[in-house]
Amino acid sequence: MNTHSRGRLIISQPNQCKCMQFKGICRGRTVPWPCAQMFRAMRYTAYLLLVFFLHVSGKNIAQVVTVSGNNMPLTKVFSTIEQQTGYVVFSNKKVLSNSRPVTLHAVKMPLAQLLDIALQGQQLGYEISNKTILIYKKGETASGAAAQAALLTRNVTGTLEDSAAAPVERASVRLTPGNKGTSSDGRGNFLLAGVAPGNYTLEISCLGYQPLRMQVTVNESADLQLGKIRMKQQANTLGQVEVVVAYGTVKRADLTGAVGQVDMADLAKAPVASFTEALAGRIAGVQVSSQDGQPGKGMGIVIRGANSLTQNNSPLYVIDGFPIEDPEDGMLNPDDIETINILKDASATAIYGSRAANGVILVETKKGRIGKPVVTFNTSYGIQQVQKTIPVMDAYEFVKYQEELNKTSATNAYFQNGRTLESYRDMEGINWQDQVFRTSPVLISNIAIRGGSGQTRYSLSGSVYDQEGIVINSGYSRYQGRAAIDQAIGRKLKAGVTINYSRINTHGQPVAEGNGPSFTTYLLSRAWGYRPVAGDPNTDLIDDDGDMAFINQYDIRLNPITTSNNEYNKTSTSDFLANGYLTYSPLSNLVFRFAGSMSNRQRRGDLFFNSKTVQGSPLNPRNIRGQHGSVTYTETSILSNDNTVTYNTTISNDHKITALGGISFQEYKAETYGYAAQNLPNEQLQMPGMDEGIPYTAYATSGENFIASFFGRLSYNYRSKYMLEFTFRGDGSSKFAKGHKWGYFPSGSFAWNMQEENFMKGLAFVSNSKLRASYGSTGNNRVGNYDAYSGLSFPVGNSYSFNNGTPGKGAIISGLGNSNLKWETTRQLNIGYDLGLFNDRVEFTVDWYRKVTSDLLLNADLPATMGMLQAQQNIGKIQNQGVEFGLKTVNFRSKDFEWSSNFNISFNKNKILELVRGQEALYSTVNFETQYNNNPPYISQVGQPAGMFYGYIFDGVYQLSDFNKSTSGTYTLKPGVSNNGAAAQPGHIKYRDMNGDGDITPADLVVIGRGQPIHTGGFSNNFSYKGFDLNVFLQWSYGNDILNANRYMFEGNGNIRLSLNQFASYQDRWSESNPTNKNFKSGGQGTIGSYSSRAIEDGSYLRLKTVSLGYNLPEHVLKTLHLSKLRLTVAAQNLLTFTNYSGMDPEVSVRSSVLTPGFDFSAYPIARTVVFGLNVTF
Repeated sequence: MNTHSRGRLIISQPNQCKCMQFKGICRGRTVPWPCAQMFRAMRYTAYLLLVFFLHVSGKNIAQVVTVSGNNMPLTKVFSTIEQQTGYVVFSNKKVLSNSRPVTLHAVKMPLAQLLDIALQGQQLGYEISNKTILIYKKGETASGAAAQAALLTRNVTGTLEDSAAAPVERASVRLTPGNKGTSSDGRGNFLLAGVAPGNYTLEISCLGYQPLRMQVTVNESADLQLGKIRMKQQANTLGQVEVVVAYGTVKRADLTGAVGQVDMADLAKAPVASFTEALAGRIAGVQVSSQDGQPGKGMGIVIRGANSLTQNNSPLYVIDGFPIEDPEDGMLNPDDIETINILKDASATAIYGSRAANGVILVETKKGRIGKPVVTFNTSYGIQQVQKTIPVMDAYEFVKYQEELNKTSATNAYFQNGRTLESYRDMEGINWQDQVFRTSPVLISNIAIRGGSGQTRYSLSGSVYDQEGIVINSGYSRYQGRAAIDQAIGRKLKAGVTINYSRINTHGQPVAEGNGPSFTTYLLSRAWGYRPVAGDPNTDLIDDDGDMAFINQYDIRLNPITTSNNEYNKTSTSDFLANGYLTYSPLSNLVFRFAGSMSNRQRRGDLFFNSKTVQGSPLNPRNIRGQHGSVTYTETSILSNDNTVTYNTTISNDHKITALGGISFQEYKAETYGYAAQNLPNEQLQMPGMDEGIPYTAYATSGENFIASFFGRLSYNYRSKYMLEFTFRGDGSSKFAKGHKWGYFPSGSFAWNMQEENFMKGLAFVSNSKLRASYGSTGNNRVGNYDAYSGLSFPVGNSYSFNNGTPGKGAIISGLGNSNLKWETTRQLNIGYDLGLFNDRVEFTVDWYRKVTSDLLLNADLPATMGMLQAQQNIGKIQNQGVEFGLKTVNFRSKDFEWSSNFNISFNKNKILELVRGQEALYSTVNFETQYNNNPPYISQVGQPAGMFYGYIFDGVYQLSDFNKSTSGTYTLKPGVSNNGAAAQPGHIKYRDMNGDGDITPADLVVIGRGQPIHTGGFSNNFSYKGFDLNVFLQWSYGNDILNANRYMFEGNGNIRLSLNQFASYQDRWSESNPTNKNFKSGGQGTIGSYSSRAIEDGSYLRLKTVSLGYNLPEHVLKTLHLSKLRLTVAAQNLLTFTNYSGMDPEVSVRSSVLTPGFDFSAYPIARTVVFGLNVTF
């Protein structure tokens, strides 16, 4: 509520925010807000702004001039006009040859009036157009004079290079007066065209170099060729780097928070579909992992450890100033990104308040630059292969294993028509991995045109990304376009608009990321487990129908090739994002900014399973739906409005103060509807035949939420020596009930640039030394839109009766709400130190942090008497504490050769401080196979990290020496040898008896591994020699374990399925002639469904993530080709992985969450990619 009191604006929290009251609530239905008028007005404002931006045109604002003097030549008057207005006065000596001196005493006189007085009686006329003043003789037409003057304009050219004669690109080059500007290209060349003869000041600036000013004279007779201009590198370039932060930018030297900057040059060398794929190992404290290698699959990103146990831990993305939660990974083309900055501590993120507890990733896209249009085109073509396959049993070993497992079944299936075990010894058999995996192509093409004048800057770009998966019948394609325009409207107004559209199509195989009922659903499980040989010599296993009769009797898995080629699994996503802004600067130090954005995502998912797929096969006893399919449509939209005012002032040249205040609004809406049908009579029609099937489900849901916010930031800078910053944000969310809607998030930070102190002046080799400290809080509201309210549903098949009357329809509670639900809050302390040595040839950064998240939004269990299983509650507390190191060095630099390195490493320790009152641990189950689904392989205990592996300790295999053998041949365990609970026999699996009671029971379950790494990091080296450059990037993770659940199925057959092939490692299993302790004998797996340390493996790895080699053609060749730049590249991604993990890839985790990390089962592997590229600039 806003009120005015004695001229002051008072902001106070109301007892009840009326614009956040609900009229009613029903889970899954859209609920109106009584105060929706405010958001409707905001929506219309955003639309009008966008329309206005698209039609904006620049107009000259009246200029005023102050000039005083007696008998001044006109050239002096014109020079004064140029200096004060930025206009160019265009004339020549012939026109002014007969002009007379003038006497003027003008104070803030309008430009046109001044010219009228100065030229009175001079037989001269003038015309003003586009900041150019044309002086001509009376009697000539203005157009004729302009044409003649145009013939007299000249070009100013030059080449910028550094001390090593390397080109300096993207430098700003400007002539004053006139404000004519451009930027240098990739070869350091610049061109200023259409310059009128006269005297000018040439100003050149570029990040990392000392600014350069020089006086130049442009003559009428010829173009001005300045030749090579040497730029001197600037000391302490680290401090001059402009870092994008919330609602603005700041010099890195003045930064008080922990902000990670991504080296975009290195990032661009990775051949990936999205920028998140290339972030792994690039920034300290940012853990990036792949849940699945399927094309188009998103990456999991966690900044400084997970804050929530059951809620989303992904960071907030802010794209061109507008926040988006969980954007589509391929929504942005990596080639369109200018900068990526990652906000890690509370001082950097608190101004975003809500949703910033998990960190913030700021993405700024490329905009137009002043200068002539620059067209860039790059295209790449590559091949992808699987990095590793798992050795499986050949025909002989498979049949031998089947005979051991069940001799009768093996005889019926494999020993017919005179065949014996020896008949299979020389059979090659089929390794289905060779049939499922393929070498696949990837094609990437980008084109862009960017340029601008002093008033208008523009950028247009488009991209195509087409990737076939390394698994048959999988792939990804993206078509994306982007347009941006920034327009200056006079001296005080600026406006801009950006539009981005992408269309993404994916098709692929069901992978083990969901909680499916059976491992037979998953493709790689079928490839590993499907039998390599047929018992009937006339049966062709690869043929579509050759093995169908075998399925019903012995196995429910289908031929992997058959089922893969017949599954239809397609998703199409369209993303539209538009944002616009308007800035008004009534004073040079005061800026008002009004911005709005709109995003819309439409996604359709189609699934269809015909009779030749596992899910649709009539021979599958678990299939109750016959041939069936489904279609799902989801649409989400976000409207945002941000309004800020920024004021800065400097007092006595020493005290710099910057204040920012603002309000913002965001509206989120989503709706989903779908339909599924079974027993389709004509499966050949696939999706179009759905209407002929029998519907078995139809659904429609919708929801919305709103956030209203106010925020402010106050920064103080004393001579760039001491910096203080305070921020505050208040967020009101419709997700919470009355009395809990608002959350308040303050922060404060301090930085001390010690190199500015007198005691540091004698240390010339120290170019930067800064101590930073910050403390603050951020919030999280990532729960369902209506979790604060109980939901009702009207089940179609249920009814009730009263007094034995006629049954009627009724409503039941479908979800228990919690009206006391409130903001989850994370408080973080950060202490950091930045050090630069030898003009920043060595840059070192270290940060220590501790963050504690309280009032966890936890989907907690309820007492059985409640009638509901779970509800959202604010319960528990979790801590993350760690340290991050970063080191950048320029190891060697000469005229032709340079070598630089970038190293980072981060340590994070996660600890649960508190759970539900009286609760000491959470146990987490994972659904991947029926016998295992009810046994928890994870435990999260108070005082310990979340997501620790939990199970029995594998103690080898029972040996003959563990038993007494009776005369009848019966084996009985010796006294003191524990029983595994499943009538233990020689060769059976053995677990350690932890409590010493002689029996293996749940009391012997203990922690058997850790899911989170001890440290992660990356190491990048860049080499350049003349036109060649080489980048080598290593990424690693150390100290985390992986539960390789594949081994429960394929290294001992944990549920005793017949005809299930096994990993080749199981050939080394126990027998009386091979009393190994590695693998139990056939059928000796003990109690089915037990997790143990047998499948816990070290998940540490070192990966050669990216290797990129490039060559830039020399300048003389480019001139011949009339090109500005031509670059050839070859790049490899995921080239080598060094690990002790026996699975396909140590990075994937198909059940990845805070409570269930590192679970590997039938995951789509990450591909090795080699790409050849061409980059051309015109």
